[in-house]
Amino acid sequence: MKISRVGATVAAATALVLGLSACSSSNTPSATPSKSVGNLTGTLSGAGASSQESAMTAWIDGFKAVQPGLTVQYNPTGSGAGRTQFLAGSVNFAGSDASLKSDEWEKSKSICGTDGAFSVPAYISPIAVAYNLPSVKESINMDADTIAKVFSGKITTWNDPAIAALNSGVTLPSTKITVVHRADDSGTTENFTDYLHAAAPSSWADAKAQAWPKQLTGQESAQQTTGVVSLTQSTEGAITYADASAVGTLGTVAVKVGNDFVKYSPEAAAKTVSAATKVGGQAPQDMGLKLDRTSTAAGTYPIVLVSYHIFCSTYKDQATADAAKAFGEYVLSSDGQQAAAKAAGSAPIGGDTEQQALAAIATIKAGA
Repeated sequence: MKISRVGATVAAATALVLGLSACSSSNTPSATPSKSVGNLTGTLSGAGASSQESAMTAWIDGFKAVQPGLTVQYNPTGSGAGRTQFLAGSVNFAGSDASLKSDEWEKSKSICGTDGAFSVPAYISPIAVAYNLPSVKESINMDADTIAKVFSGKITTWNDPAIAALNSGVTLPSTKITVVHRADDSGTTENFTDYLHAAAPSSWADAKAQAWPKQLTGQESAQQTTGVVSLTQSTEGAITYADASAVGTLGTVAVKVGNDFVKYSPEAAAKTVSAATKVGGQAPQDMGLKLDRTSTAAGTYPIVLVSYHIFCSTYKDQATADAAKAFGEYVLSSDGQQAAAKAAGSAPIGGDTEQQALAAIATIKAGA
């Protein structure tokens, strides 16, 4: 199933419609955060994706105006660690740059009831391939095969003929390339390696993985998004992959799509996600998505992450169920999505995607 969209127009498709807008308008009215559950008190705890950190700060601040008596806490430990904490019952929800795997969903039934946990998209952002090369002011062009060879250690200097061939007129230095990757289990790593494996299988044989699969001499690693960005910023010649909202003044790669080189943007990320398909096979309300990393459609950017919030279908007590429902509703509201877009440059979720996610959150109940 494919879905096309232009600007803020959302076209319906067979089973799932994804309306992703990079601006504030939408043909489908956004839900306004309600206080239908009354004035809540207490604490809702979450942990996970560091890619969501800027957005999460904005969500927590905005939610305070809706439910001033309820405190939301979030620890950006990384997607893998967040899901582990959630499945251990240490936190009430997880932020994750990958939806639950089948075995994780089965495990979640022990804390979330017979339907287990479910994932809903909360944050959509491009992953930037970012580098520290002060002498090159232009964006550097790379195709999937070249990116794969750089990150697998087959290309080791910036003036390598493979890079130079894609950047006519750009003076590239002989500086050594230092690959910086995540040291922790990361949904960003899983999305990036998914792209490499799908788009450049001859140069990247490893399947997608949350743990960086190659431990090569000369490569460096750091914890979380802030760690890899900071290390890249302090290492001339370094290259990394990170949520685009966090790369600051680092240079970024324009990725070859079809016959064009496309820079990351919320619009290009949204266009890629608009062609996604639903994974299925878990909780009936689950919204895990599969992205097409090899699309040649104009204006798409294939290295994109959909970051999810993972909730229990059934919580043990009504207070936690109400708190999770209220916060999930705010995040997906127009106010919540615009707050994230302003803070992190993400692509706001709207249209039928928003409505399906809100419907999923509305199923949260107590009694596990």
